[in-house]
Amino acid sequence: MLAADLFSFVTRVRERAPLVHCLTNLVVTNFTANVLLAIGAAPAMVVAREEAAQFAPLAHALLINLGTLDVPQMRAMRAAVDAANRAGTPWVLDPVAVGPLAFRTEFALELLDAKPAVIRGNASEIISLSGGEASGRGVDSTAATDAALDAAQILALNTQAVVAVTGATDYITDGRRVIALSNGSPLMTRVTGVGCALSAAVAAFVGAAQSRDEHWAATIAAIAYSTVAGELAAREAALPGSFAVAYLDRLASVDSQAFDATLVLREVAVS
Repeated sequence: MLAADLFSFVTRVRERAPLVHCLTNLVVTNFTANVLLAIGAAPAMVVAREEAAQFAPLAHALLINLGTLDVPQMRAMRAAVDAANRAGTPWVLDPVAVGPLAFRTEFALELLDAKPAVIRGNASEIISLSGGEASGRGVDSTAATDAALDAAQILALNTQAVVAVTGATDYITDGRRVIALSNGSPLMTRVTGVGCALSAAVAAFVGAAQSRDEHWAATIAAIAYSTVAGELAAREAALPGSFAVAYLDRLASVDSQAFDATLVLREVAVS
């Protein structure tokens, strides 16, 4: 997979400004909106159950993030997912902290039956969703991403979704193919919302895709672009506050040459 092919999705997002309907957690709403604006997408945070189903078909993609899940939000999410599916709108599941917490885990498993286009989580979350032993410390993973690779492939095959396991090394699989990305910076874990906003970026890139067949490449492109931007931002900002600003600036400005020069990507053999 060539860097130029991946960067073509960046260009599409900037040209098409896909509208992303975000049902996300209360902690990250503002940062998520700013990340979407920085990459060239358009954020919308329509959260009321009475409006979510009406709005979801108007968007190019839907994000479902379980970070601060409660019953009213769960009902709004169900309504939005059902409406998105009826309209053929792709949606992304971010299963924050599933595994140790029964309420959100049961809901996440229910959502798998509604056929997300992409599932983006950390290693502990993906292992739990695939039926493995629950782990994690709050929203943080206690497992390395390579430990979740088999689980990610199983989950992808069972759901027909693209599955992304993100961490120090990111793995993206459709069950048959696996791509590993090794960009980013530890500072990306020191700013609240970077991971959740990454799922929103995936939704934007998937929303700019022309068909479901492109969701695999669009997901790789979104994660590759976001982590390259994070790596470049960390070269000019050594602390979390300045990094957050530099990250948004880099998301808005990385060009194809910088992307190509920085990207670290490899194909992983699938057994």
